[in-house]
Amino acid sequence: MQAWQVTRHAEPSEALRLSHSPLPSPTSSQVLVRVGATACNYADTLLCRGRYQVNPDMPFTPGLETCGVIESVGRDAPADLVGRRVLGQPVLPHGGFAEYALMDAGTVIEVPEVIPDTEAATLHLTYLTAWLALHRRTRMTRGDTVVVTSAAGGVGLAASQLAMAGGAHLIAIVSGADKRAMLESQGVEFVIDRLEGDVVEKVRRLCPQGGADIVFESIGGDSYEQARRYVGFEGQIVVVGFASGTIPLAKLSHPFVKNYTIAGLHWNLYWQHQPNLVRQAQSDIFTKAQTGQIAPLISRAFDIEGVADALGELASGRTHGKLVMTAPT
Repeated sequence: MQAWQVTRHAEPSEALRLSHSPLPSPTSSQVLVRVGATACNYADTLLCRGRYQVNPDMPFTPGLETCGVIESVGRDAPADLVGRRVLGQPVLPHGGFAEYALMDAGTVIEVPEVIPDTEAATLHLTYLTAWLALHRRTRMTRGDTVVVTSAAGGVGLAASQLAMAGGAHLIAIVSGADKRAMLESQGVEFVIDRLEGDVVEKVRRLCPQGGADIVFESIGGDSYEQARRYVGFEGQIVVVGFASGTIPLAKLSHPFVKNYTIAGLHWNLYWQHQPNLVRQAQSDIFTKAQTGQIAPLISRAFDIEGVADALGELASGRTHGKLVMTAPT
């Protein structure tokens, strides 16, 4: 099969090589999936750079959000899974930027027939991150003011859509006029371009109570420093990543005197501790997609040869929405 492999830690264009590899064999609890579509995520760029939470031995194939059809199963996996179209997170080193990937049988989720592969591949990692951050870690309620600090990216747009679907007062922060226009085209009323003046003061003016109830923070660095200044009384900052590359200090004296909460989210832990909640969340995401409450923005779909270029664009911050690799038809 064809598969992209990380052969050394570097930027995607230098780290990745497209090669012909043997078909992987599932272990006893795994399934072999013929890839229909795999979405690009910022985590894939971190894997290329060697900066992800867990770095597999090289060479390995990245690709963490995949939809496809199960071709075979390991000896302890249910045999009736064969032939089912599923969504899930591939198990490295056999990720989704290949013709075939491996997944754990216990974490695959069947995809409704009406949702095509390309769309389904965008509805897992990013939307589950956003759903668990807003509905579990911060318990968003209708009328809350929610700030999304990188609203034009994949996970930020997912959080923005889920916040609006939940009746929140959304404030979206982006970098650049093109990203601002994209969010406004998605129906977001309040969009702040961080390149145009004082973000903290602009957020405060847009918050009915003078501060945000929830901040969905995925950048770190200066973005987090701004968030702790505009978060409101009894507000919550949920940290889901550090796209800037800078992990900020918590400075616990500040939440102590201002009465706000800092929460973290590593959504994969829910598969270990509360798998039924993950399935409930994914079911709600599918329902919202089918009823038009959310709609992933796919800015570009491409075939397997385009993976390295797409991840390079994502790493540079030039993209908005989702980039998706699709299998040949």
